[in-house]
Amino acid sequence: MRTRNRLLAVIAGLAVASVALTGCLFSIIPDASPRPSSSATPDTAGIAADLLPFYGQTVTWSSCGSADECAKITAPLDWEHPGKGDVKLALIRHRATNGSALGSLLVNPGGPGASGISLVRDSLDFAVGGTLAKEYDVVGFDPRGVGASTAVTCYDAKQMDAYLFAIPQNPRGSAAWKSEVLASGKKFADACQANSDGILPYVTTDFAARDMDLMRAVLGDKKLNYLGYSYGTFLGATYAKLYPTRVGRFVLDGAIDPSVSGLDVSTTQGVGFESALRAYMASCLKQKDCPFSGTVDDGMADLGTLLASVDRTPLRNSDGRRLGADSLVTAIVAALYSQDSWPYLTQALAATLKGNAGPAFQLADFYYNRTDGKYEDNSYEAFNAYNCMDYPDDATRAQKDAANAELKAKAPVIAPYWSSDVNICDVWPVKATGVREKIAADGAGPILVIGTTNDPATPYSWAVSLADQLSSGVLITRVGEGHTGFNKGNTCVDDAVNQYFTSGTVPKDGLRCAG
Repeated sequence: MRTRNRLLAVIAGLAVASVALTGCLFSIIPDASPRPSSSATPDTAGIAADLLPFYGQTVTWSSCGSADECAKITAPLDWEHPGKGDVKLALIRHRATNGSALGSLLVNPGGPGASGISLVRDSLDFAVGGTLAKEYDVVGFDPRGVGASTAVTCYDAKQMDAYLFAIPQNPRGSAAWKSEVLASGKKFADACQANSDGILPYVTTDFAARDMDLMRAVLGDKKLNYLGYSYGTFLGATYAKLYPTRVGRFVLDGAIDPSVSGLDVSTTQGVGFESALRAYMASCLKQKDCPFSGTVDDGMADLGTLLASVDRTPLRNSDGRRLGADSLVTAIVAALYSQDSWPYLTQALAATLKGNAGPAFQLADFYYNRTDGKYEDNSYEAFNAYNCMDYPDDATRAQKDAANAELKAKAPVIAPYWSSDVNICDVWPVKATGVREKIAADGAGPILVIGTTNDPATPYSWAVSLADQLSSGVLITRVGEGHTGFNKGNTCVDDAVNQYFTSGTVPKDGLRCAG
């Protein structure tokens, strides 16, 4: 996939308008009440003998903050062959603030590769909101391959800078350019293989979902309660496919369609970001500080000219890095995840037009979680590891040509920098094992699927598709801009999710929440 489906925290504080709850009709599921998490006894019912050493382990929690507890548990390296070795999974728990939890609530921020540890530790209110923090023991975790868990390791900071920000020597789109970029990607992939202690074949969403069932069991819960954002929706849907009868209260926000190919994902996202960019441009043109003028088409054309300009002649930043079109597109993408970040995009584009690359690099660094020349996590490495295992690259030349033609027609500004012709998974050292297929999860309880109408990273059509695939899917639509819908200031969405988690109240399928 070309870009990460990350749940990005807003650069500034959230300040979005709320809307009134209207047209929200509900039904009650009487037996949906989750089991309290106070029990320290692992749930090992029905577990195979070779997995009992894992499912029967006792979690040892230790304080890791004023209100947080941290622990590590052990999971099989290979769930198909549990005796092959193991990995460590890092967890953080914030106890329910009311002192009497309804149960554990696992939360995943997406990525793949984003840290649930960081999300809960640093942004609990952003992650789940006050209501759920009051009622649940909120559990964040770093999936296998990520962060504080047994992690994928590739490059040090200096090598990562060279890889991410180097300007290719050959003309974009030429055969020599493709060879150069792929050669750079192969060096990165080979480093991941060499430095990750043999875990790359086992960094898959299927195994990460099995890890979540292990977490459920050692936390003492009969069913899993789960809130997954962006890629976390695919992780949650995979869990529901594997363990439908263990699905508790599930919310999948910013949904990914599990049946689409990697090529389709990349193409759809390119079109989605172009649509979000046009929405940004329409807003920008109404502001006094907007560096563009005329119609939306005029502004987009001028932005395309700017991208072509820095592609030909990159701007040098004060730290020595050069801002080319790829890094500028990364900066643009980072800001389009949330409408609240649009003013920062305006500042970055205005500065770039004046020859100042600094603000654009600030956005790009935010995207990569890079601070003062250091990378705060391994999210980029883990992102590639998961995607190259989950998405078989079986597209034909004709399909790639069709995808490029669609991008050129529907996303003309972004298309030149969003080609499907260069994919690091083509040189990844391990063959993909994932299967792209629809997920029904027959037997699962109600699963809420949230889609935002102009979400650039996980387009609304994916939420519609996933809700339709799931036998018990319930679609909630947030009308608006930005990535994901819950806890973004939309009262209609927030009330529906909070009531579902706290009382088992299921909103009417098709609930539409205006923004």
